[in-house]
Amino acid sequence: MLLKRVIVTLVLLPVGLALIVIGGWAFAGLVALILALAAWEFARLFRAGGFLPATVLVVAGTLAIGISRAIDGFTSAPWLVSLLILVAMTVHLVEYERGRDQAASDFAITLAGMFYIGWLGAYLISVRELPDGMWWLLIILPVVWLADSAAYLVGSRIGRHKMTKRLSPKKSWEGYFGGVAAGVLGGAALAGLIQTLAVPGGSITWPRGALLGLALAVLTTLGDLGESMIKRQVRMKDSGNLLPGHGGMFDRIDSWLWAGVIGYYMITWLWM
Repeated sequence: MLLKRVIVTLVLLPVGLALIVIGGWAFAGLVALILALAAWEFARLFRAGGFLPATVLVVAGTLAIGISRAIDGFTSAPWLVSLLILVAMTVHLVEYERGRDQAASDFAITLAGMFYIGWLGAYLISVRELPDGMWWLLIILPVVWLADSAAYLVGSRIGRHKMTKRLSPKKSWEGYFGGVAAGVLGGAALAGLIQTLAVPGGSITWPRGALLGLALAVLTTLGDLGESMIKRQVRMKDSGNLLPGHGGMFDRIDSWLWAGVIGYYMITWLWM
């Protein structure tokens, strides 16, 4: 299992880094593809639990949100969001008329898939479009990985106090605080390195990196727990098997969904 995880990481990491550096439509296309795959898995999870969200609409809506964010930021969001809600209601009205008694619940899940994954995930595109966005993204994503990895390592060795008995019994408070510490230190170190070597005098400083790392490490674990809630309700271990050793795409980006939006608003509200 560990070998598979390492091989997949070594293959995908250079591609991801290259597209972050290139930016533009290359990076936006990667994010849109990742989100579409995660959206498909989201719908698949609920279908396994007996619900019938509109899978095609969940995926198409997620793609539309990501593409529109790349084209004009938030300009087209009001009419696009309105259209997606109306189309989703229409689809499930038809399903109810055809005999699907749980169509109202299906409608709610369809909206949840498009907006939880599509709307939140598209903030990764928004971060990349900010001034110094490439560098901010190269802090945000590694910090999430560092916090997750440290939480696992610390928790597996000295974890004694369960963080959540139902959502994720293996998580411990010791691991959580180890992840928070790693997030703060990692954010500060990455920001300091970028400030020194890449953008001296820019918006990125080590205290800002530390604060960003703190916020991400404290909050993004809720994205992980959120996916755990869904999987436990429908009694599925992983969202898919697309990535050997890692599970599905939704499994990989559950914390990124929170990281993108938190990072975007911290940067734009506090430092721009």
